[in-house]
Amino acid sequence: MPPRIVYVHGSGPKPRAELLKAQWDRALFGHEADDRSHLAYWAPLLHPEPLPEHVPDPLEGWPGAAAEAEAAGGRPEAAAQAPEPPLPEDPARFAARTAAGAARARPGAAGGERGGTEGGGGPLDGWLRDMTYFAEALALAEEPRPGPGEEPLPKALPLPRPARTALFRLLVKRAFEDVHAYFFGGVGPAARQVVADALDAAGAAGRADGSGPLVVVGHSLGSVVAYDVLAAGGRQVDLFVTLGSPLGITEVQDHLAAPPAMPPGTALWLNASDARDVVALDHALRPDYTPPGQLTDLLVTNASANHHGIGEYLSNPLVREPVRRVLSRIA
Repeated sequence: MPPRIVYVHGSGPKPRAELLKAQWDRALFGHEADDRSHLAYWAPLLHPEPLPEHVPDPLEGWPGAAAEAEAAGGRPEAAAQAPEPPLPEDPARFAARTAAGAARARPGAAGGERGGTEGGGGPLDGWLRDMTYFAEALALAEEPRPGPGEEPLPKALPLPRPARTALFRLLVKRAFEDVHAYFFGGVGPAARQVVADALDAAGAAGRADGSGPLVVVGHSLGSVVAYDVLAAGGRQVDLFVTLGSPLGITEVQDHLAAPPAMPPGTALWLNASDARDVVALDHALRPDYTPPGQLTDLLVTNASANHHGIGEYLSNPLVREPVRRVLSRIA
């Protein structure tokens, strides 16, 4: 009766599915989980070409990849020719440009699936603004400074403020664009179908081998897609894990396929985020997703450069150990 785990990845282009699944396995278990793990790979709905295998995922928080990709116009392959990052754009202008770009990328998307309005990005603009200004504060707060009596730091710092700002803003931009496309760009039904198919495959494999525990792990926007599928009911899940999730954001809750609540059939829910994660600005889901007794909110440390990388979340003992305990049960 082997356990099963289903991964639902987050925003942005991703490596090919087999490689991404192996990366999640190794981060969580220290080795590949073979057919015990399943990946809901919905990235091609928005990003048809997978990342080349030699290119790190910029949203994993690898500072060189993220900052250089932003400086090169978002093209990781052009990172080697990227100039030094310019001075950061005014945050209000950046937010307005990002919202307008998301609306242009999905023409005719206004109206969405639930509550969209004219202007496309309007219903999510508050979240975008908050992410942008929080990213600005983080970039300033995390800039290395000499201590009292120390010599000034050299100019050749690994992440000067413009590069750190670019790193956080790349995360903000990709997260907003993909969430906007999910809610208002017609991507939602197809993304939910990918997750439903992965859950069905895990369930079928479990029934063939004898039913064991089922864990669902959603990262970033993937946590929203997974929630929408589980909220529809009809599935038994032993543990739902959300990492770096925007499910606490009011603007996101307003457009979920079902009102915030504990998904029917879900026994336990673990929500973990870093206090510096710009995507998960509201870290407490318990007050909104009733009944709260089955849901645990955790603040954890994510040491990736943007504090949002999935590898750092999965390898954190406060996430890894509860997942392992549930998967070790024999149903």
